[in-house]
Amino acid sequence: MLNDIESIMSIPKSYLHEACKELTKDDITRLVDRLSLKDDQIRYQAFLLLQSRSALYDDVYPFWELFHEKLKSENSYQRSIGLMLIAENVKWDMKNKMENVIDDFMACLYDPKPITVRQCIQSLGKIAAVKPSLCEKISSKLISYDITAVKETMRKSILTDILNVLLIIRQEHRTKETETFISNALFGDILDKKTKKQIEALLHDR
Repeated sequence: MLNDIESIMSIPKSYLHEACKELTKDDITRLVDRLSLKDDQIRYQAFLLLQSRSALYDDVYPFWELFHEKLKSENSYQRSIGLMLIAENVKWDMKNKMENVIDDFMACLYDPKPITVRQCIQSLGKIAAVKPSLCEKISSKLISYDITAVKETMRKSILTDILNVLLIIRQEHRTKETETFISNALFGDILDKKTKKQIEALLHDR
């Protein structure tokens, strides 16, 4: 039972995946509460346990609305937590709540924190993989994203993230606009040669 901070923090990082399997309903509730703490270490440990649990079981999904609320938090860490826990639980979304969350989710593409933008894009890949009905909406948003509005040092990383999501989407939903976007990225000057080769290899694989 994770009934105190010490028991949560005493779990080694290497054991988190196994520890998450032993969580009780009360443990999960306590961990969700810990997500709002200001202490970075406790909050992050709670997040990692919930993320690992969500990959295996559906009993974190009932907190979906709380994660949705975090997307509009003034705190960037809370927005990131919301993004990643929603993405991890979308596989359990039999009620199709994602349909009503996707606009708030994609609003984080314009987050002032570049790391949150990247987490949003990467999370959209997880969503697209299990929610084909949202692929068109996601791809349309990504191909209209203004890379030039991003800090120059982050452009390559963010464009690479976008391309990786589009490669997932194009397996089920391929459009002329998406293919043109990918082609332009490969012929443009934002990506380096190594990254272009990696994307081209993935294109051939898929």
